[in-house]
Amino acid sequence: MYQYQQTNRFFAQIARGLEDLGAEELEDLGARNTAPAYRGLYFDADAEALYRITYCARLITRVLAPLTAFHCHNPDYLYRAAKKIAWTDFLSMDQTFAVFANVSNSKIRHSKYAALRVKDAVVDGFREQFGRRPSVDTRQPDVWINLYIENNHATLSLDASGGSLHRRGYRQQAGEAPMQETVAAAVIRLSGWQGEQPLYDPMCGSGTLLAEALMHYCRIPAGFLRNRFGFEALPDFDAARWAAVRREADALMRPLPTGLIAGSDVSAEAVAMARTNLGALPYGETVSLAVKDYQDIARLEDTTLITNPPYGKRIGRQESISVFYKTLGDFLKQRCTGSTAYLYAGDRALLKKVGLRPSWKKQLFNGALDGRLAKYELY
Repeated sequence: MYQYQQTNRFFAQIARGLEDLGAEELEDLGARNTAPAYRGLYFDADAEALYRITYCARLITRVLAPLTAFHCHNPDYLYRAAKKIAWTDFLSMDQTFAVFANVSNSKIRHSKYAALRVKDAVVDGFREQFGRRPSVDTRQPDVWINLYIENNHATLSLDASGGSLHRRGYRQQAGEAPMQETVAAAVIRLSGWQGEQPLYDPMCGSGTLLAEALMHYCRIPAGFLRNRFGFEALPDFDAARWAAVRREADALMRPLPTGLIAGSDVSAEAVAMARTNLGALPYGETVSLAVKDYQDIARLEDTTLITNPPYGKRIGRQESISVFYKTLGDFLKQRCTGSTAYLYAGDRALLKKVGLRPSWKKQLFNGALDGRLAKYELY
């Protein structure tokens, strides 16, 4: 038996700072005994909960099913340990695979070389048994193998998600510096918006925040557009149980009322991208979009505003940033009475230019950006 079968314990990767929020989401989906760790969360789950989490969770980026763990001080031992695994349990000759590695504070220092040794172990095992080997595809492999070595302790896992879960499948077009889908989902969750009042993004770009708001309200599973998942390669995969989990999750979807979610952008190209991306999702055509400068909006009262304004590299000249954010603050104060605004700034210093006192600010990483999400109650 593999380690995950013995313990029913898995690991979910998640952006730094979202551990508590992620634990809440995993527990809502059936996880037990969640525990934060470096770059993620450990959790217990039976097969049904594993399938549901991988299909529905909006905040995590991967789910790893540990196969084996061992002390590892050199590449040759890593090779021998990896070769002991019966990779035919997960991979057929006609499928492709890839190994992704991360190494920290260990005698093996190079993650790419560590991944190469595991790859060698897999293909050598096949070659010795069958006289030929499966191919490697680092872009879209059929099977993703994960290696993590920390303090000379190695864990080999199968990626049960089958690639990063932030790739929902709706983003067919993207503008400059788009927000990652999992970060946008975190923004929506942190706002607490449940559809009790209209939601509006006045600088919607290619529509990621609007798409995540749509999926949240309509209860569209995060993996709804994905064709397959990594857990289907596990030796104990239960196709009937997975089909039942998917049917149950899909049955919870509900339509979007007209006018509940809307957005605009000064760029016609960005709005066209947003329309294409939203159109890939159920009920996406119900989201209202317009080409409009936010300063041309007369009023946005009793509305939840959620937006990711341009910053630095996206806005152009450095000296224009302060003026832009001050003007945005004036717009919120003068034309958005009774509304609540949530601004995400990739450069947290820009929030000081808004000229309004936030109710709270929360750290939120968007890739390498150490950003802040700020809430403004506009009385």
